[in-house]
Amino acid sequence: MLKVTNLSVEVAGKQILKNVNLEIPRGEVHVLFGPNGSGKSSLISTILGLARFKVTRGKITFKGKDITHTPINERAKLGIGIAFQNPPAIRGVKLRDVLQAYSTGNGLVGLTRRLNVPMEFLGRDLNLGFSGGEMKRSEVLQVIAQNPDFLMLDEPDSGVDVENLEIIGKAANDFLRHKSGLLITHMGHILRYVEADRAHVMLNGRIACSGSPKETLELILKRGYKECEKCLGRRKKQP
Repeated sequence: MLKVTNLSVEVAGKQILKNVNLEIPRGEVHVLFGPNGSGKSSLISTILGLARFKVTRGKITFKGKDITHTPINERAKLGIGIAFQNPPAIRGVKLRDVLQAYSTGNGLVGLTRRLNVPMEFLGRDLNLGFSGGEMKRSEVLQVIAQNPDFLMLDEPDSGVDVENLEIIGKAANDFLRHKSGLLITHMGHILRYVEADRAHVMLNGRIACSGSPKETLELILKRGYKECEKCLGRRKKQP
């Protein structure tokens, strides 16, 4: 579904991703761990095609097509969707307008109920005046309604209470059972509800190691990222 090959990226002349390799087969959900500032969000922003992330080396392939320099709107049409960690607030654009723009309405009422988004919220300006939990639920509602083939969730468990985390996690897991995806998380709380097939750890703009999501999370919680730093050191020494 997605293949990132030898990817290096700059922002304003500063290198932020270094020779990243990542492959997510069709039907699999992967999780990307890493401390703040490690490059996790930069990677998905590059996959999405945000202009300020300049690819200096390597390529991104989606569904067998090279999309390294494809415009962001074309990537969305191909089936890439994202729920941002901090989505923009847009005055004058109603949540209902956004949902109607890319949804036929089939199952939308049931989806709003499952995500505990009251119907009156649809008349609000997009992400304006929402609490943290309301904004997260709204963001996940929007991206699921879009029905992408490949779903990226950027820190869906950040700043969310236990109740909202369960609602968001279960809705995302139900959707991802028939899709592919990439979850970005710092502490792994979302994995209480979302089933992931493989985990990766990013450090200093590189993929340091990969393995079982459960074992990787247990190692991080027990020893922090020190063990992953050892893996990264060994990789750097390889020719």
